Amino acid sequence: MVKYELPRLPYAYDDLEPYIDKQTMEIHHQKHHQAYVDGLNKTLAKISSEFHPQYITSVLSDLNAIPESVRSEVNFFGGGFENHKLFWETMTPKNDGSPGGKLGDSIDVYFANFENFKKEFSNKALSIEGSGWCWLVFNQTFNKIELITTSNQDSPWSIRKIPLLGLDVWEHAYYLKYQNKRSDYIAAWWNVVNWNYVENRFSELTD
Repeated sequence: MVKYELPRLPYAYDDLEPYIDKQTMEIHHQKHHQAYVDGLNKTLAKISSEFHPQYITSVLSDLNAIPESVRSEVNFFGGGFENHKLFWETMTPKNDGSPGGKLGDSIDVYFANFENFKKEFSNKALSIEGSGWCWLVFNQTFNKIELITTSNQDSPWSIRKIPLLGLDVWEHAYYLKYQNKRSDYIAAWWNVVNWNYVENRFSELTD
């Protein structure tokens, strides 16, 4: 059986200061993400390995193949595991401002320019009621990038879209520093986006 572990962060807990505080990072990674890891492993242990022979993204892409008795748990814990893994990977203390290359070109095509893209993304993130995520995804069917939101820990993989960049807007992601000011958290987050990572992720899909 595939057993998942909490991924190590590619930076220290205080490296994203002052935009995301050390205490939030520690709790978010060590407690919340760990809970999704534990929940996923516990859920997968209930079913035969034939239902999950591959990595979690493949499982999330074909949830109907999972027994109905545990499908919602796999969706929640598997989504929570993978969503957070990408969230950590797409942040960096060495933000380079804006994307370039093929991703930058695609943003110009579909959103007119980077500033307009940021505005649309931020507005979508603000519009989420309750807990969820805002995503820049690659739609393979139409060979284009687009913005979507998902509720709770639902994953873009479950609707056959490949996540490139995701923002966690559950309150545990920002409440210690920003309280109920989600807009301030979103504005701060742009300062730590790892555009180099997102560009490479996009390029691998379109080469």
